[in-house]
Amino acid sequence: MVLRDALDQALAELSAAGVRSARRDSELLLLHILGVERPLLFAHPEHQLTEAQAADYRRLVARRIAAEPIQYITGEREFYGLRFTVTPDVLIPRPETEHLVEAALERISEDSPFRIADVGTGSGAIAVSLAVARPLATITALDISRAALIVAESNAATHEVADRIEFREADLLAGIADHSFDMVVSNPPYIAEVEVREYEPAGALFAGSTGLEIYRRLIPQAARVLRPGGWLLMEMGVGQQLQLRQLLEGWQEISVLPDLQGIARVVIARAPVA
Repeated sequence: MVLRDALDQALAELSAAGVRSARRDSELLLLHILGVERPLLFAHPEHQLTEAQAADYRRLVARRIAAEPIQYITGEREFYGLRFTVTPDVLIPRPETEHLVEAALERISEDSPFRIADVGTGSGAIAVSLAVARPLATITALDISRAALIVAESNAATHEVADRIEFREADLLAGIADHSFDMVVSNPPYIAEVEVREYEPAGALFAGSTGLEIYRRLIPQAARVLRPGGWLLMEMGVGQQLQLRQLLEGWQEISVLPDLQGIARVVIARAPVA
């Protein structure tokens, strides 16, 4: 089968299955099989696929038709201009989480050491992005999942920041000494368990019946490990702004940032100075 025919067949099958990104996905999967960049894909539409390549392509297309996220199929995801390895052991980094990274960078010193805790690091997307952008920062990346930490460690090594990130298996901030950090960042599980997501790890998504359970535990722990005046930044779900402001009673300079759709997405607060 030639490249053009393989693409056309995959596009038809994905479209028939109701995949809204059928054209993009058919191209990405073939690029993944061939290991080439997109311009080369269309420069030689008559290129003949080997039998093995054609069989692999059909197999990946079938997985996408079954609604498996394309990031798990290809094993990678771009986040904040960097490419990350992702597996079913970690949550796929979302574009809206880039707002959390941007807000954190605005508050991290560029010319002096800065200590950061990334709670629930998953793929390490937040921790690695911060470490790349702030060479003087040191980060402790925590996750309850050892499998997730293995993925995060690999991503840190890929982007050459592993020497400034400590990876720790822990339940939130358990075992961290008081006043250890200048900043705590987190994209915690915030989806209520009544919602259903396939493929992605439930522990990285679901936060009890209301979606607030992790915040109820994380906020007082962050208050303990932050230095006075230290920053807490957390991603949040739709409709959680009021409840989080209540949970942050006693904190200072509380603010909320919207995402590109105008949805309140990041909550920011400073630990009390006195």
